[in-house]
Order: sequence, then structure tokens, then C-alpha cells
Amino acid sequence: GQPGGSGRRRPGLPGHKMAANMVRFRGGAWGPVRRFGLAAYRKYSSGGSCPNVPLTSPLPGVPKPVFATVDGQEKFETKVTTLENGLRIASQNKFGQFCTVGVLINSGSRHEAKYLSGISHFLEKLAFSSTAQFGSKDEILLTLEKHGGICDCQASRDTTMYAVSADAKGLDTVVNLLADVVLQPRLSDEEIEMTRMAVQFELEDLNMRPDPEPLLTEMIHAAAYRENTVGLNRFCPVENIEKMDRKVLHSYLQNYYTPDRMVLAGVGIEHEQLVECARKYLLGVDPVWKSDKPKQVDKSVAQYTGGIIKLEKDMSDVSLGPTPIPELTHIMIGLESCSFLEEDFIPFAVLNMMMGGGGSFSAGGPGKGMFTRLYLNVLNRHHWMYNATSYHHSYEDTGLLCIHASADPRQVREMVEIITREFILMAGAVGEVELERAKTQLKSMLMMNLESRPVIFEDVGRQVLATNTRKLPHELCSLIGNVKPNDIERVVAKMLRNKPAVAALGDLMELPTYEHIQAALSSKDGRLPRMYRLFR
Repeated sequence: GQPGGSGRRRPGLPGHKMAANMVRFRGGAWGPVRRFGLAAYRKYSSGGSCPNVPLTSPLPGVPKPVFATVDGQEKFETKVTTLENGLRIASQNKFGQFCTVGVLINSGSRHEAKYLSGISHFLEKLAFSSTAQFGSKDEILLTLEKHGGICDCQASRDTTMYAVSADAKGLDTVVNLLADVVLQPRLSDEEIEMTRMAVQFELEDLNMRPDPEPLLTEMIHAAAYRENTVGLNRFCPVENIEKMDRKVLHSYLQNYYTPDRMVLAGVGIEHEQLVECARKYLLGVDPVWKSDKPKQVDKSVAQYTGGIIKLEKDMSDVSLGPTPIPELTHIMIGLESCSFLEEDFIPFAVLNMMMGGGGSFSAGGPGKGMFTRLYLNVLNRHHWMYNATSYHHSYEDTGLLCIHASADPRQVREMVEIITREFILMAGAVGEVELERAKTQLKSMLMMNLESRPVIFEDVGRQVLATNTRKLPHELCSLIGNVKPNDIERVVAKMLRNKPAVAALGDLMELPTYEHIQAALSSKDGRLPRMYRLFR
């Protein structure tokens, strides 16, 4: 900027020209108008040369644009190799300087029936601590830093995932580090003590959060699969924190951290290079818990039981401050859907998209799901409802489609009836427009998520862990495109034959009984049985 000027320049206009134009403007005559006359100048304004062309039609005289096309096939298919010890290696090439590599293990809270509950939670927190080669977590982080790397571990109900994103040139170091972290952890007393504190803090935080969604998800799983597989607690119960030690962890690891239950997945690297590193660091390596015993692996299949879990809790002081969240009661109602290996998985995913929903204060806009049923039928009609959201959890042997709703404690009965009605309406006619919209939204969400390298990594790893192959995005998109209204009606009819699972949190004075909720879901209109009270 020049002294006395604003310091800003119009893009594409050199400073001296801009100054000249400003001088003309100050002189009272606008440069272009004075030079070419008003008629010529009008041509460039919004009303000018093409007054009657709608925005949906191309402009006359403008060359036709050439858009990038999808040729239907991905240039890099997922390659899978199985080593002699049963370890699978899956990779997907992708241009770029960085890669994401990790080990996914078929191990999670669903396998803890015969063990102390909470082992997976502890192992997640203990990940990337000291190992046979690395003296401390800091040493691991410094090693990764040399390759611009970061690491993370996540344990879910059925899978534990150790992942590293780093420069592709450091692949050898990364695979060596991952092998050490997974098979040679030291699990020192000091680290276990630190983990006890971390787990304790996480459990306290879980109960104090304004957003109770993680807690409700735990409760609905426990209600739907009472005391089996995916219904087992994902978080370590408070009474087990002190009982966790190296011996307990090793007894679990020797049964579940075996090569035949693992996939080494990589995105952004050459397959042969990854296989070579795996042979070097993951073949013939004895884990620190040397195991000669026969394996005792829990192969139980999920048993859907249905049921209700209630937690009476004072939610009036969940979030204090200048704009506190009002006291709410949260309800989640779920029904068994299907496993991700079944063909009906795709229609269920489309149904979940069609239900959609969210908070009553979500910002609108294209693609935000404002035309989904839970917005149109629930949040737009009942202003007092704070939230209505559909979720679909899917595993290799079962699935759960649920709706989470929250409102003032005095309106819980009405809220439950609104949700049961929505479940019954799912079995009714499906509009062509809403179905197409849900399919398009599901495809776009899938494709947008798969732009991200860590998401591709997780997709490759989980699919290969479950099925030994990977369905590519274009295959999934064509399956989504083939879903018809009668597919939705068929899967809903099957789903509604099951008993519901219910989770309720907060002030539950007005909560209908489980039998009444079940009766509503078996009725034609989803209404709760009428209650007659002598005294109001």
C-alpha cells in the first residue's frame, strides 16, 4: 500500500492503473462509462446480453465445458497377499508423498466374555508405549517425527487398529515400529499405573459430557445384546481398573493377537514393498507373551435379545454458563438390522440416510439432510424436540438401527410415541424422490469420505479383515443405485418383527413401560396404548 492509501489492490489491476481510475472517478466521470458510453457499458452488467436465459441452460456463444469423467474403474485395485503364518497384507496405491500404514486385529470388547471386562480399553490406552526396541513413548514419537509421522490406536467392539501416517520413504521404519508395538510391548508397571489413571479420567468424563451419545450407544448395545458379544461393555468398568495387570493382558493377547487374526494395511505405497517389510518384521517373530498353548478363541455369534436399560440421572446441571443446555431426557430405540456381510446391508444404509435427522439447531444448506424424514416429520413439526437422529451400527454377524431423541422430561411419553410412529411409517410407501435423494446422499458421503487417506486405510483394513477382499467404491455405488422401494419395505418388515431395544437416560418419570413401547411397535399406527389416570 502507499502512504494515505487503503493498502488494498484490486486483483489483476496494476497499481498505477487503479490509481488513474480512482482519479477519474474523483473527477466525477467514471472511466469506462466516459470512454465507451452507457449503452456499451450496460452490456457487461447483469441485465445485458442474455436477459431470458434461465440458469439451468448454457449461455449462447459460450464454448461447451469439458468436465472430468469417472471411467468406472479405479486405477489402483486393492492387492491382498497372505503370508505363510496367516497374516494378510492389503494395500492400495495412491499418489502423494505420505502413506498410512497400520495393523488391524480381529480383537475387541466382544471377545472379553471369558476375561476381565475392559482389556481392549486398556490396550488402546497402552498402545505406542515402550517396547523391546524403544525405551519410551517419547522415543517412538521422535522416531516417527523424523519421517513427519503421527500414530494412533483405536479399539472398537470388534476391531483394534494401530495406525501410523508418515512419509512413504520411511516405510521400513514404520513397519518395524508397528511390529514392535503390537508384538513386543513392555507393559511396565509404571505404564499400567498411568493407564489406570487415564481410564479413570475417561470414565468420569463420559458421565459428565453434555452430549450423552457415547453413553447411550453403550446402553443400547447392552440392552439389545444382553451380556453377549457386542453387548459387552466397551469401556473398562470402574471395579476392574485396579485388577488390570501384565498377566491379565498377556493371557488375552496370546489368544487374540495372532497373525491369522491380523491385517497389515497400507495406503499410498507399493504392494511389493509392503510385503517385503512384512516378511522382514512380522514373519517368524515371537511375541513377548510366548504362547505354546492351544488357542481359546471366542467364536460366539451375537444373540439379539432386545430389552430396556434405564439410567435415572439428574441432567439439570450438565452444562452451566451463560447459555446452558436445558434439562433433557434422552431416549434411544433400536431394532435388529443385519450384518455388513448380508445383501440387505445396502438397503439398511439407504434407509438410515432416508431417516437422517440431527439436532434442532443444525445449520441448513444443501446436502445437510434437511429433507430427511426425521427433519420433515419430527423436528419441523414438534418444536419442543431437541434432537432426533438415526444411527446404523453394523457388525459381521448382526446390526442395529436406532433413533436417538431428546426433549424436556415432561414430554417424554409424547416423544417416544413420535419415534415409534416413525418406525411404523418406515414400513409404508417410500417416495421415489426421497429414495433417490437418500441414495445420492449416501453415494456422495461415501465418495467424499474416501477422499481421505486414513479413511481409505480403515476401509481397506476392515473389509480385508472381514472378507479377505475389498469392494471398490464404484461397486458399492452401483449396489446403492440398485436399491428399489420394495427393498426398503422388505427390510423394514423383517426388522419390525423383532423386539425393540431401549436405552433411557435422565429424568424418566414420564417414560412409558417397555411393554407399551413394544405394543406401539407392533401396532398399525405406532401409537402407545392409552393410559387412564384417576388423578391428573
